[in-house]
Amino acid sequence: MTEHWNWRAASRCRTTDAEGLFVSGALQREAREFCRTCPVRTECLAHALDERIEFGVWGGMTERERRALLRSRADVRSWADLLSDARDAHYCGRASQGREPDVEDTGEYPAMSTELDAGMGVLHRSA
Repeated sequence: MTEHWNWRAASRCRTTDAEGLFVSGALQREAREFCRTCPVRTECLAHALDERIEFGVWGGMTERERRALLRSRADVRSWADLLSDARDAHYCGRASQGREPDVEDTGEYPAMSTELDAGMGVLHRSA
């Protein structure tokens, strides 16, 4: 039996007032910065994309950014699989270079906050 990990339990917004992530317009650009250091940013974004969640900032992306991504990659059947594979490829690349993810004093993995940015070529590849 496969064990499912409840990523929500590790989310940064779980311990704060998440109302700030459900704002509209330009305030969303500010709200997405809150997600930068969240350890489950990838899982959160995959969930929002797979479930077609329309409102709020999820995984560091605004409503508009998610809509554009869904339109540009209509061929994606599972965002969870795509983003997980991109994350694995990112870390495998670091390992093949003889480097491990750096853990700062905060305990956050810096690569986690930029892995989606680094994988944008995978996310925005033209069909």
